[in-house]
Amino acid sequence: MERAVLFFDIDGTLLSEKTGKIPESAVKALHMAKKAGHQLFINTGRTICSVPAEIRKMPFDGFLCGCGTHLFWHEEELFARSLPGERGREILDKMFECNLGGIAEGPEDVYFPSRISRFDKLESSRRYFREKGMGIECPLERDGFIYDKLFIYADEKSDLNTFLEFISQDMEAMHRGGGAYEVVQKGYSKATACRFMLNRLNLPDECAYVFGDSSNDLPMFEFAVHAVAMGEHDPVLDAHTEFVTRAVEEDGIAHAMEHYGLI
Repeated sequence: MERAVLFFDIDGTLLSEKTGKIPESAVKALHMAKKAGHQLFINTGRTICSVPAEIRKMPFDGFLCGCGTHLFWHEEELFARSLPGERGREILDKMFECNLGGIAEGPEDVYFPSRISRFDKLESSRRYFREKGMGIECPLERDGFIYDKLFIYADEKSDLNTFLEFISQDMEAMHRGGGAYEVVQKGYSKATACRFMLNRLNLPDECAYVFGDSSNDLPMFEFAVHAVAMGEHDPVLDAHTEFVTRAVEEDGIAHAMEHYGLI
């Protein structure tokens, strides 16, 4: 078949959230696709610093990070958009004022509040990143760092609406379930990352195949004709899904690539 451009989410798509591993079938399929001449990209909500080492070792042509705010092609940084320092600080201060939990995700590190949070999912994330040697040196309360996006947590003690109104001029929140929200810069998404790379490669939209499972994959599912949802996925993707493959752990990536004749 003609050369295609493949865009992969990480968590729940390539990386199993049950086993914490990438299936060998997916690794083999990616190498086969690369050998067949296709372009392979990670397209993730993670910022570049938190892309797992095992993902970086795989044959990707680029890493599109932070929901379209930081784009790399091979070793070249093509685009970077962090929040301006002063505005970023204002947003964090408002987050604390509204009694929300939060994690700031930047190009160099992730940033957690200095005190233990009442939000269990936030603390689970803290433990995960500490095991990776991240989120340790600089707390959210300290100045002197930049970030691209936020992950916030709200409950009945939080004033979520006031916070969302405060950030509405430059950021927007995607509900990720259970009181968790991914907060990204306006005008950027996994879809804008796809568009940027297709323009860069001078290839038509029909060449794009996207693989995902969660609500932050919706923009790239809306963008692409060939949208593959993993066997376990957020129902919000259904209206824009062309093919539902097997679960990650059931060789879902290899199965989808075989279905399309990509390998």
